Amino acid sequence: MEIALPDQDATERLAARLAGLARPGDAILLAGDLGAGKSTLARAFLRAAAHDRALEVPSPSFTLVQSYDTSLGPVHHFDLWRLDGPGALVELGWDELAEDIVLVEWPDRLGSLRPADALEVTLHDTGGDTRRATIAGWPARL
Repeated sequence: MEIALPDQDATERLAARLAGLARPGDAILLAGDLGAGKSTLARAFLRAAAHDRALEVPSPSFTLVQSYDTSLGPVHHFDLWRLDGPGALVELGWDELAEDIVLVEWPDRLGSLRPADALEVTLHDTGGDTRRATIAGWPARL
C-alpha cells in the first residue's frame, strides 16, 4: 500500500490511524533514510496513543529505547541506529518489551529478532515537506 503524505499533518494523521489499529504484541517497524520522517511518525503515534498532543517524545537515539504508558498499554520506542546488531537487544529487554507495542526505527538492525507479523512503514522523502509511505503487513487490519 502506498500513501502520499503531502505535509506533516498527513504524516500525523497516518500515525493516529495506525495507533487506532495497534494492540499489545504489535511491532511497527519504521524504515527509511535519515530525515525521511520516522521520528515524526513515531512521535505522532505516541501522542495519539496517549491522547496527549503535548506529550514530550524525545528521540531515543542515545537511550536506544523510551517507554510510554498509553491508553493502548505500554509502548516502547526503539531507535536502533547506533546498535551493532540484534545481540544488544537482549540487554535492552527486547523479549519482554515485545509483549507490548514496539515502535522500531532502523529495523534492519533487528536481524533474526524481526517479528514476522510486524507492520512495516517505509518512509520516502519526496522533496520539501512531502513524503510517501509504503506500508506492508497487517493484511486483516488495513
